[in-house]
Amino acid sequence: MPFNELRAIATFAKAIELGSIRKAALAQGVTPQAASHTIAHLERHLGVRLLHRTTRSLATTEEGRHLLEQALPALAALEGALTQVKEARHAIAGPIRIAGPKSTFAPVLAPLLEEFCQMHPGIQPEVELNDAIGDWVHERVDVGFRIGVHHPGSGLIARRLFPLQLIVCAAPAYLDRHGVPATPADLSAHRCSVFRNPVTGQIEPWFLSHDGAMQQHRLPPAFSTNDLELELQAVLAGQVIGQLTNLSAAPHIRTGRLVPLLLPYISAHYGVYIYYGSRSAQPKRVRAFIDLAVARLQDAPAFVLDRQELEAAAQSWRRARRRVRPHKS
Repeated sequence: MPFNELRAIATFAKAIELGSIRKAALAQGVTPQAASHTIAHLERHLGVRLLHRTTRSLATTEEGRHLLEQALPALAALEGALTQVKEARHAIAGPIRIAGPKSTFAPVLAPLLEEFCQMHPGIQPEVELNDAIGDWVHERVDVGFRIGVHHPGSGLIARRLFPLQLIVCAAPAYLDRHGVPATPADLSAHRCSVFRNPVTGQIEPWFLSHDGAMQQHRLPPAFSTNDLELELQAVLAGQVIGQLTNLSAAPHIRTGRLVPLLLPYISAHYGVYIYYGSRSAQPKRVRAFIDLAVARLQDAPAFVLDRQELEAAAQSWRRARRRVRPHKS
């Protein structure tokens, strides 16, 4: 079988990129023995040593470094040409790796994925929802979503989609039994739910806005959990007052199942962000998904409650309460 110089150089470059001949073999769909043999054959063919190998590390010799510098642009150009041909043939199709937070994010992501897959049936989503923030570059994530204050990290672009509102709210049944807190100081006399961070195990404070600044309020917990959906159900059942995100609370506030409270203190310091790598290096399917996500989620009317809507919801409950009181007496 004739010696394939191009394949041998590509195997050598992939081994350096991934730091392992075994990983290079896996990436190219061959055995580690075959990859090692190919690189050794290339060294014999050139009459120089290209790699310093140990059981734990891999490094280029001076000759190997020089070859890599000269060969990488040509390999990248060839790979780019092949990719363009494949994309032109298959349009927007293939796997797309998406990462995001586990807590409360499924209602945001699910309809977006459904629409994208209907538009492009050849797409194969690979979704990982996890509240721990990993190394997305190392994990080869195409598109990521995060809640909080953005820290894009090396090689990533972050774009804010919409604010994360932290809304104190309760079910009408709770307010009928326990009354309505008028100020944050009143909360200490109420049954409040608190969230236990599933990553750190720590109890999270409530975050309230005071004169434009966010302040932490630690409350005695009447109910605590590390699951936001369970906390939502406890608030809906009238067991406790909760500070919920707009992702969880918005549909229930709009239907009257929850009443927003302490409106001047709603915090919107955090945001929902989309993360991705350089657009110039993205496959067409990744660019298409990012464009759809921004188009559907920018300022997200389905999840963001403006002050007028919040006040209208609170007033609607007060009017309903006044109508019921004479009937009860």
